[in-house]
Amino acid sequence: QVSLVESGGGLVQAGGSLRLSCVASGRTFSRLTMAWFRRAPGKEREFGAAITWLGGTDYADSVKGRFTISRDNAKNTVYLQMNGLKPEDTAVYYCAARAAASGWVLSSRADYYAYWGQGTQVTVSS
Repeated sequence: QVSLVESGGGLVQAGGSLRLSCVASGRTFSRLTMAWFRRAPGKEREFGAAITWLGGTDYADSVKGRFTISRDNAKNTVYLQMNGLKPEDTAVYYCAARAAASGWVLSSRADYYAYWGQGTQVTVSS
């Protein structure tokens, strides 16, 4: 079992930045594939970014070049640095995890991930 706790959300003006954090506990963090998803009001949950335990990354086209996912295995934490925020980035952001046998595996599919946090709200004003 893995417990995930997100933090760092808030209200920011368009063009601003936020850094989300997700602390994991319960399993060896360094063997978890981690990801960030988001759900905007009235929309389906969508993939944002993912990182393997060897540091390979993938991003949704909508955030590529603006968001950066990273991890600190010593702190059991994954981060999402969000720059150049737009009103359409407004959503609840969720951290997700899956124990992976390979350090090269990640996925943009929500059903790949077994563990989810409660989410943190990000609101971008225009």
